[in-house]
Amino acid sequence: MAAYAIGALTLRNTDWQKEYGEKMAQLITKYGGKVIAKSAPHLLEAVNPAPDAVVVIEFASPEQVQAWYDDPDHAPLKQLRRSGSAIDLLLVNGL
Repeated sequence: MAAYAIGALTLRNTDWQKEYGEKMAQLITKYGGKVIAKSAPHLLEAVNPAPDAVVVIEFASPEQVQAWYDDPDHAPLKQLRRSGSAIDLLLVNGL
């Protein structure tokens, strides 16, 4: 069953994005993931303010999402991301 990593980001700066994007693309590929959506959201309804960006990454299984997230190579990327943004990151199972 497919599973999705869904990130909602609030940006403080964009200084980190180039390095992060290049390295994260490699890490996503390592776990068979594919970015299927990435943009500023169009808010239809919400209680909280909309994030600046939303990213949806599809993986083959929830276990692949967890392995990607727990990979030791992900740790420095998490720190880099946190240097310029705040994120809510969710694992959602497909149907």
